[in-house]
Amino acid sequence: MRRIHRHGIHSLRAKLTAANVGLLALGIVVATAVSLMGMRHYLVDQVDAELTKMRDSLGSSRLTLRQIDSLSVLSVVSDRLVPQVTDSGSRPAPDSIFTAVDGRGTALTIFDVEPTEAQRGLAGAVSDPLALSTDADPHDVTVHGDTYRATATRLTDGTYILLATSTEALHKGIAKALKLDLAVGTLLLALLACLTLFSVRRRMLPLEDMVETSSAIAEGDLTRRVPSSHHPTQEVEQLRLALNSMLHQVETAYRTREHSAAQLRRFVADASHELRTPLSAIRGYLQLYDQGMLVEPDERRRAWDRMNGEVDRMGRLVDELLTLARLDQRPELRLRGVDVSRLVRDSAQDLRAQQPGRPVTVEADGTVLVRADESGLRQVLGNLVANVRTHTSAEVPVRLGVERADGVVRLSVEDKGPGLGPEDAARVFDRFFRAGGGAGSGLGLAIVQGVVHAHGGEVSVRTAPGEGLAVTVTLPARPKACV
Repeated sequence: MRRIHRHGIHSLRAKLTAANVGLLALGIVVATAVSLMGMRHYLVDQVDAELTKMRDSLGSSRLTLRQIDSLSVLSVVSDRLVPQVTDSGSRPAPDSIFTAVDGRGTALTIFDVEPTEAQRGLAGAVSDPLALSTDADPHDVTVHGDTYRATATRLTDGTYILLATSTEALHKGIAKALKLDLAVGTLLLALLACLTLFSVRRRMLPLEDMVETSSAIAEGDLTRRVPSSHHPTQEVEQLRLALNSMLHQVETAYRTREHSAAQLRRFVADASHELRTPLSAIRGYLQLYDQGMLVEPDERRRAWDRMNGEVDRMGRLVDELLTLARLDQRPELRLRGVDVSRLVRDSAQDLRAQQPGRPVTVEADGTVLVRADESGLRQVLGNLVANVRTHTSAEVPVRLGVERADGVVRLSVEDKGPGLGPEDAARVFDRFFRAGGGAGSGLGLAIVQGVVHAHGGEVSVRTAPGEGLAVTVTLPARPKACV
């Protein structure tokens, strides 16, 4: 027996949940990255636009640094941008830095005020004021560990004015937005995981029913079927219908096998019993002969005749068993056009010859053709007539008829004998069944049924106690298949 490795089995529910959570996490990461990049690009564009506007204003004024100083044009800018000392004595990083540098990048005095640390830091961060002034877009620079967007303009006296705006607030805002997005995303992932587990469990209830049903069937309950769920999905419902159909076929096959096995056991037992009777009789007469008890010629002749009769009976029984075995193997029939009316008239003529005193009525006028095996149909009629001859007295009327209707051919043999009860009628086609322990082998009607089924037809009986027995054979005008 193969050992199942439990570590190799994974829950489908967990896999679906992990897949959904993973896809949502990927979507959140992509959406957050795109939104933050867009927000940063927008805010940086706003800072660059303000710096560019200020740079263009200074550049278009055509003033020198001395003129700017004497005219105090930048007094407002100085009040706003020159960093002030806080109460703690430290100088916080200013939001904006304004400084003037010479061609070598050295910070200059503005408004008789020495350059601050931030201004010297900005001058040191810009290595090439000329390149910065000729570039249309501001650049990122770092002043004492803080990030700025910086640009420059050149005055008419060759002095460069450096303008820088801090982006620390921008980056802090983006960091807060990132934390908020991550928090909301984590909450959404947890919520999705819970909803997915609940939904998958609800959707997988039919699969659990299928497992339970399969386990019950494996334990022997072949009548179990997978019930329909209240809210089925199309795929699960298709699987349920297919599984129920397969289970029905399995149950049918099992019941058929059990029935066939029971029939086979009964058939073997009945065949053994039927063969044992003539063999016992022959063995008995041979023992009498061996012991010298058959002295008189008449006794020996009578014993000889009885043994020949038992041999003939056993031969017929073996022939009938061979016929049934061949029918079980579905032999290929020799199909050709057969006039059933002619066969019915021939059978009626044979019955009249064997029992001249029996009233026989024939309803087979004209020609009724059907594609069939002629020898098989003759055997069917022969067995039906022999059944009437064996189980009814010679005075009982018999009717043989044939008709074509609704694309089929109906052949009937009806007698006015004692008939059968419901229990005997239900077993009339069983092998070795003889109603009331009558004569014959009990294989005649079983052969009739086998031959008719081989032609793709049906055979039925209509009987009741005191109302006779009517056997109707229905044959298709064109057999579906004869294999």
